[in-house]
Amino acid sequence: MGNVTIPVGQAVQQSAEAEADILKGVFAAHRLLAVNLVSSPGSGKTTLIEALIGALAGRKRIAVVEGDVETDIDAARIRKHGVQVHQIMTRSSCHIPPFMLREALGRLDLGSVDILVIENVGNLVCPAEIPLGEDVRVVALSVTEGDEKPLKYPLIFRTSSLLALTKIDLLPYVRFDVGNVETAARAINPEVGIFRMSSVTGEGIAAFADRLAALHDAKVG
Repeated sequence: MGNVTIPVGQAVQQSAEAEADILKGVFAAHRLLAVNLVSSPGSGKTTLIEALIGALAGRKRIAVVEGDVETDIDAARIRKHGVQVHQIMTRSSCHIPPFMLREALGRLDLGSVDILVIENVGNLVCPAEIPLGEDVRVVALSVTEGDEKPLKYPLIFRTSSLLALTKIDLLPYVRFDVGNVETAARAINPEVGIFRMSSVTGEGIAAFADRLAALHDAKVG
């Protein structure tokens, strides 16, 4: 009997894409903007979400889905801001699987949400390959990580429509060339929108919040 090749990876990807299509339909039905926030661990995603909640208070209703391998530490932080939040613990998975996100949505009142922020598991590889039916993918890159990331992990920058350069208040203390990062990111993805921001000083937060609010307005238009 000859060898039989089973395209497991292809089947998994097709299943994820089918789930993502279902999620896209759910988001459309509820007229909400779904934001898939991805980055390495420690880039400041949760702090950015906290700043975003404040910047959009009274303008857009936000809910958050937190993804981590273990613990609900980030969800507890978000919950203090009085918004809906649900924690997904992925255990061994290095990204939020679409089926887990679909289950999480059942625990939220999506009818009272304008912008759903999905904080993916900290990883620049796995989340790049798995769609979640999102309207916009945001990749966050902190100045403490190194400015070679777009060159090392091009797929996540190619598939993200927005790039959030975080912790720019630390630029005087680290070796990080913002110009090189922006040039590399635009070489990979000419249409990417880039925001320089600091959740500590507030720089860039309002502009980023305005962009997401405008994207929601355009969707429900």
